[in-house]
Amino acid sequence: MKIICNKSELLKGVSIVSKAVPSKTTMSIMQCILIDAGENGIRLTANDMELGIETVIQGNVAEKGKIALEAKIFQDIIRKLPDSDITVQSDDTLKTVITCEKSKFSIIGKSADEFSYLPQIEHSDSIVISEYTLKETIKQTIFSISDNDNSPVMTGELFDINEDRLRVSSLDGHRISIRNVKLKNVYSSKKVIVPGKTLNEISRIIGDDTEKNVSIFFTQNHILFEFDNTLVLSRLIEGDYFNVDQMITNDYETKVRVNKKELFECIDRSTLLVKEGDKRPIIVNITDGRLELKINSTMGSMHEDIGITKEGKDIMIGFNPKFVMDVLRVIDSDEVYMYMVNPKSPCFIRDEEDTYIYLVLPINFNTVS
Repeated sequence: MKIICNKSELLKGVSIVSKAVPSKTTMSIMQCILIDAGENGIRLTANDMELGIETVIQGNVAEKGKIALEAKIFQDIIRKLPDSDITVQSDDTLKTVITCEKSKFSIIGKSADEFSYLPQIEHSDSIVISEYTLKETIKQTIFSISDNDNSPVMTGELFDINEDRLRVSSLDGHRISIRNVKLKNVYSSKKVIVPGKTLNEISRIIGDDTEKNVSIFFTQNHILFEFDNTLVLSRLIEGDYFNVDQMITNDYETKVRVNKKELFECIDRSTLLVKEGDKRPIIVNITDGRLELKINSTMGSMHEDIGITKEGKDIMIGFNPKFVMDVLRVIDSDEVYMYMVNPKSPCFIRDEEDTYIYLVLPINFNTVS
């Protein structure tokens, strides 16, 4: 095999597929990237059996062939070579020579026969969404998945498709994030649980172009994302997701409209008095035209007032500051609406079109000034 590629093109492709290379594995072939140089161009693939990524890069195929190279050393070599054309050539002994201008590396690869190729997925059951919308949807929900492997379904996100609507939900036991997306076409109904790891890697790879689309294909066990000469294939998480609808209500006793940036910065300042790992709540006291935020800790105390528009009853309620900040960080609106029933019931942060809905559980606190 012999290929010639521009450094930036080769490094981009290697960086994309390396996201499917496991950091730890007992199978050394999984730590490799497969280079497949054939009539259809240069195809790079990595596969850890749960997540597989394949991308086609531009370059010249001087000699057809395949070789599997250890991802880390290959990526490190490419990254440090000059900004010029790079030649990668392997022989029957699996010796692989990488040259660029006056630099020359020689490494030993592995046989392509040992590599586990991505399974073929039927391209029938699918939806189409723009890169921008998918990237935004992941950003606005991924922070509230759980990292607790004891409940696998909570380590993923529910993709719920109903005609021309896609609803993406995530939860970790303390909060729920929901993003509703209007699709351009009508599709058959389906619900699948997509691993958070897969969605994190997707969001790092795709761009934010509103004109470029991502095609998403579904099978019983897999989900396939196809975009920009790249395929990302992932196993789905088995199991029944929680009934999110049972947790959502439109009832409220207090409705608040507040400037998002002002609220975020106020909460951020309050965390200066909270040591890492301390679950000290912020106390939010809402009265007519005024939201008072207070926090007391072993390091001191702080309070600050924010102007608001309020409907309904006064309320005093406590929150984990991180959970509220996580929500405010991903909302694009200048103002946010908060809906509350009582100090022990969830607070909903949502827009009036229900494009997004966030549920944050309150924390008990001692009402000490």
